[in-house]
Amino acid sequence: MDVSIGGHVEPGFAAVRDAFNHNFEAGHETGAAFCLHVGGRKVVDLHGGSFDRDEGDGAGGSGSSGSSGSSGSSGRPYDRDTLQLVFSSTKGATAACANLLEQRGELDVTSPVARYWPEFAQFGKEEIPVLFLLSHQAGLPAVDATLSPAEVQAWEPVVAALEAQSPFWEPGTAHGYHALTYGWLVGEVVRRITGRTVGTFFAEEIAQPLGLEFWIGLPEEHEHRVSPVIGGVLPGGEAAGIGTSSFSSTLLARALNFAGAFSDPGWANRRAWHAAEVPAANGITNAVSLSRLYAGLIGAVEGGPAEPILTRDQVDRARTVRTFGADQVFASVGFTMKQHIGQGFWVSSPFSPFGGAGSFGHTGAGGSYGFADPENNLAVGYVMNRMSTGMTVDPRSRPLVRACYEAVGATPKYI
Repeated sequence: MDVSIGGHVEPGFAAVRDAFNHNFEAGHETGAAFCLHVGGRKVVDLHGGSFDRDEGDGAGGSGSSGSSGSSGSSGRPYDRDTLQLVFSSTKGATAACANLLEQRGELDVTSPVARYWPEFAQFGKEEIPVLFLLSHQAGLPAVDATLSPAEVQAWEPVVAALEAQSPFWEPGTAHGYHALTYGWLVGEVVRRITGRTVGTFFAEEIAQPLGLEFWIGLPEEHEHRVSPVIGGVLPGGEAAGIGTSSFSSTLLARALNFAGAFSDPGWANRRAWHAAEVPAANGITNAVSLSRLYAGLIGAVEGGPAEPILTRDQVDRARTVRTFGADQVFASVGFTMKQHIGQGFWVSSPFSPFGGAGSFGHTGAGGSYGFADPENNLAVGYVMNRMSTGMTVDPRSRPLVRACYEAVGATPKYI
C-alpha cells in the first residue's frame, strides 16, 4: 500500500515513525494520526493515509460526514488539518472538567449528586455520590425511557430520563460501563455548578488555554474537516442493537444503543450528532490535541499555560482506582471485564495498557486513545478513521506506544 506519511519526528524517535508506517504497509489503516509529547514538548507528530475510503479498502462503512454517505474515495489525504470523532476518548475530556472543579473547591465528589442536582434524588438515587458517576458505579448505564435522536441531542430529555431512572444495581456495590450515560450524568453536574454546558466549560477552561482543537459539540465551520468513520463499533452492527433479539435485550445493548436513539449505523457521521453535546462519545479532535490535552493536565506545555491544568495531588486523586470486580454491563453478555477506573479516567491495567503503571487516560471505540504518564512525563494521542472491533487498546497503537517508551529509555508495564 503506497501511502504518504506527513509530519515531524525528532531525532531518537524514528522507531515511532517506523511503527506508524508499518500499520499502513500491513493494510491496517486507512487514515490515522499519532502524537507524542515528552516534558510538554511535541516530539512526534505523524499523520497519513486517506481522509475517506480507499478504493481497495474492504472495511465496512457508515457513510460520510453528510447525510447520505459515499463508498468511494475522494482522494483527499488525511493530513494535519483533519479532525476525527473519537467516541469514548471524549470521556477523558469530560473527566478533566470534573477534576478541575474538584481542584477549585467547587465540587465535592463525596457529596450526593442531589446537592448539585436536586431532581436527581428520586427512585433510590438520593445518596449516590458524584464519585460513583465518575467511576461507573452509579448503576445507571441505560434508561427505561424511549428517546428519539432529536430528544437525545437536545440534552434535557435525557436529564429527565435519568432523574426518573432506578439503578440497575445497588450503587457502589459494583461497576458497569456507562457507555453513554456517563456524559450526561457528569455533564449535568458540571452544568449545575458552573451554569455552562460541559462542552462550553471544556472549551473555555481547558481547550482554549491549552490551544486545543477539541470540541464536545462541533461548530459547523469545522464540519468539512471531519474524516468519516469507516466500519462499525462492534461486529454485525450489534452496537446499534442490530442482531439477535437476545443481544438486543441485554444491558450492554441497552447501554450502547440508548433505547434505539443510536440505532442508525451511520450516526457517527451525521452533522446533527457532531453538533450536539454527547460528553461520553462525540468529541471531535486530532492526535496532536488529544496528546496535548494529557500533557497539559500533568505539566506545562510549550506555548501554553505556565502551570499544569491539574495539580499533582489532583492527578493522584484522578488516577486512584475506585472499581473492583467484574463489569456488570459486559457481564450481561457473558464477557468478564475488570477495568481499573479512577475519577472518570481509566487507569493503566492489562485491559487498558497505557504504558506506565501510573498512566491514566481513556480509549474510544474503534481504537482511538489518549493518556498521560506522570512518572515518565509523557502523553500520547492516537486517532484513526478505520474502526477496529477489539475490546481493549487497539493493536495498531501498541507498537507505537512501545516505540515511544523505548525512545525515552523507559519500560512500559502493560504494552
